[in-house]
Amino acid sequence: MTETGRGAEAPGGVPLRVVSYNVHSQRDDQAALAAVVRAVAPDVVIVQEAPRRFRWRQKCASLAESFGLVVAVGGLPSLGNLLLTSLRVRVADTRCQRYPLTPGRHMRGAAYADCRVGGARFLLAGSHLSTDPAERPAQAAAFKRELAAADLPVVAGADLNEGPDGPAWATVGAGLTDAAVAVDRADRLTYSCADPRRRIDAVFVDPRITVVDYDVVDTPQARLASDHFPVVVDLLLPAAG
Repeated sequence: MTETGRGAEAPGGVPLRVVSYNVHSQRDDQAALAAVVRAVAPDVVIVQEAPRRFRWRQKCASLAESFGLVVAVGGLPSLGNLLLTSLRVRVADTRCQRYPLTPGRHMRGAAYADCRVGGARFLLAGSHLSTDPAERPAQAAAFKRELAAADLPVVAGADLNEGPDGPAWATVGAGLTDAAVAVDRADRLTYSCADPRRRIDAVFVDPRITVVDYDVVDTPQARLASDHFPVVVDLLLPAAG
C-alpha cells in the first residue's frame, strides 16, 4: 500500500486507511488474523462475521484489542457486523440496523458510526448480505436507504455475497465509487482464500472522497486467518467546511 502520511491533513484531504474483512467467525488462526490486521495499521476496520452470540461484548472487545483498535459499534445488535477504530478516529454517534427475517434463514443487519478524523467527518458503515440471491435485493435496498440518507460522506464496506455483476451490488454501489475500480484493481479477488475466484467483498465511498490506493492482502498469514482476504483502501476525505 502507498504510505499516505496519515498523521496529518494532506493537501488533497484527510488520509484514512480502511480495512473491510470477513473474519469467518474467528474459526481460523486468530494469531494470524491479528497479525494481518496489525501489519496494515488501519484507522478503521469494518468486520463481517464478528461475535454476535454468548458473551459477544467481551469477544468483540477482545477482537478489537487484538487488532490494536477499539469498538465503535456492532456485535449482537447488528447481527455480527462490527466497526472498529483507532484512537485517531473520534466516534460521535452510532446505530445498528436489522433486516427483515425470512423464516428459516439467517438474520442479518448493518452497523453505522458517525466519525471524525482530523478536519473531516464521515459515515462509516458495514453490512453482510445473504447467501440467498432471493433475499439479497431487499437487504441491499435497506442498506442503501441508510447510506443515501446520510448527510456525511459515506465509507461503506460489505461482504455482498455476489460479484459486481449482481443486482444487490448495483443497488449498494449506485452513486458511490467502487474503490477497486477507481484505481484499476478490480481484478483483485477476495474469496475464497483456498481458491480465489470471486470479488464479493467491496468498499464503496462517496464521490467526494479520493481513492488513493486499494489492495487485497493475499499472504500466507491471510490464508490462515479467514476464508476471505481483507480489503485495504487508502482514502483522502474532504475536510469539513
